[in-house]
Parts: sequence; C-alpha cells; structure tokens
Amino acid sequence: MTTDTYSQSLPAAILAGALTVTAGLAGAQDATLNLNVQGGWSSAGYYKDFEVPFWTERLPEVSDGRIGASITSLDASGLKGSEVFRLMRMGVIDFGTSALGYVAGDDPVNEGPDLAGVALDIETERKVLEAYRPELEKLYTEKYGIRPLFFYPAEAQVFWCNAPVTGLADLEGLKVRTGNRTVADFVSAAGATTVTMPFGEVVTSLQRGVIDCAVTGTFSGNAAGWAETATHLYPLVMGWSPFMYGANQRVWDGLPEEVRALLTEEFDRFEDELWVAAARRNEEGLNCSTGGPCTFGKPFDMTLVPVTPEDDARRGEIVREVVLPAFRDRCGAACFDDWQARVGAFVDPS
Repeated sequence: MTTDTYSQSLPAAILAGALTVTAGLAGAQDATLNLNVQGGWSSAGYYKDFEVPFWTERLPEVSDGRIGASITSLDASGLKGSEVFRLMRMGVIDFGTSALGYVAGDDPVNEGPDLAGVALDIETERKVLEAYRPELEKLYTEKYGIRPLFFYPAEAQVFWCNAPVTGLADLEGLKVRTGNRTVADFVSAAGATTVTMPFGEVVTSLQRGVIDCAVTGTFSGNAAGWAETATHLYPLVMGWSPFMYGANQRVWDGLPEEVRALLTEEFDRFEDELWVAAARRNEEGLNCSTGGPCTFGKPFDMTLVPVTPEDDARRGEIVREVVLPAFRDRCGAACFDDWQARVGAFVDPS
C-alpha cells in the first residue's frame, strides 16, 4: 500500500491536523510555534490529567507563549494505538505516544523493557527501561526516522478475574485476555488459554463468560469499571506497559535549536513526573479496587488474592524456561545477548 493510498483511509481528525509544525517553522522566530500532538487514551487518566495540561498550558507558559500545541486522544482520532509510530514515520503525526507493546509485532525489540514477570516493582522497571533505552533509541532513530523523547509506564499489569482464583495454579484451564505476546507466553505456560480482544470488550466478555480473567493495569482497570464484573484481583505483576513519546525526526530537526533545548528540558521533567504519577496510580488502583483507602479512584470491594512464595517461585521458572527463550526466538541471538548485557545484569528473574 502506498503512502497516498494509506492516507486516504486515515481518520479525518488525523489528516486535518497533520504537519502543523512544518507549516509554522518558517516564521518560528517571530510567531507562536504550534505543535501537532497525538495523545493517548482519554479514558486512561494520563491524557486529561497530565498530557493535555503539559502540551496546552505548561509549554506555552514556560516559552512565554512562543510554543503552543493541539492534542487529540487516540479514541477521538479513531486510532487503536498500534498505528501511531507508523503515521509518525510517514510524517502524518508530528509528536505522539503509544505503548511499546502495541508495536512489538513490528519489531520484538519493543518487548525488551517489559518482559512478563521480570520487573516486579516500578523501581526495577525504571532501571530496566533506562538500561534498555539506548537500544530503543537506536531502533526508532535508525529504522523508523523517529526521535524518542521520553518513556513512561502505565501501572502494574495484573489479573482481573471473574472466577474464584486463589493463586497462579488456578489459572490453569481458564480463558485469559492478554495484551501482548510476552504476557501470552507467560499465561500459556501457566496452563491458561490466551484470548486477544480490545480493552473495551473485556467487561462484557467477563460478564458473559467469554473469558474468565483479563490482564491490565491496576488503575486503568479500576477507572474502566472492571471491578463491577471481576470479583478477584490477583496482583502477580506481568509488566508495566511502558509508553514512548516520540517525534518525527525531520520535524524535530527542523525546530530551532533553542526550542529543542527547551523541549528536551521540559520532557525530562515531565518524564519524572509521570513515573511518580504511575507509582501513585498503581497503589490507588490496587487499594480502591479491593476495599482499601481510596482517594481519586473508584471504590470497589474485590477479593485481593495474595501472591505466595510458591507463586513467586513458579513465576521465576516460567520466566526462565518460557518467557526469555520465546523472546530470544523472536528477537534473535544478537538482540537477546544485548538484552542480557543491558538488563540481565541487575534483574534476577528467579
């Protein structure tokens, strides 16, 4: 499919705002620079609470009105998330964000910072992402013409079940919705049947018994009302669903040097803020869904299933015997060796 043919099938909201930056570059020294930004999901909390204020309020403020931005959510654009980086590569999107797991099928390097069952807390996940960041930057810069700007996580990806689960062994024989291949590897090894379906179909599918469990973030599941149907929350961490904000490299290079410097400084600050927010959201989602202290989430009273030492030992076995070999098969020997050198040195999957 050619670029022209592909662009004809794009949602009108994407085409209407395409290449705003390019149009404004000629007068950037004397006029406001308007950035065209593709944000994340409007229902996930990050978009309304963090992304929109950052792009439309903070950047104009710190730049004395010189930098402005328009931002659209994925759902408003009619996108699923997996198209964002491809559209950015084509020059249709200037700045945008998406989950690395959405594009793991395009290149398995995207799985590297979030292999299922490896990083069990957010501090470890940030260390993993920072260690693996050079590989991601190399991939996107050299292969896709995209400038990675910053990385941030969702929350811990855990099991929401409408079944009386008491531990990892009880997943055997159940139907579990998984969001990416590495989680599917883990869940299959635990004896469950993996199911792929859109996020928005999960609640109905749990109600109808199409699936027994689904994996998503502690806060995103809470915000989406999964606890209205799911009865048991099993917090065995499958990952953190890291996102990347990037820019079309040509657009980035075309910005005035002082604008790039200011944006880089603000992106670094924003990245730190999002990691802090993710830790809060993770705890809030877990507490609110299981009858604990609840400040800004939705209160529910699900059963919190403890992760036992036996479960953790089994997790380590699955990581070593299934998750890592499957990643090596998809990524290749050189890629896996690089992962081990960067990440394996301080992450103990046992």
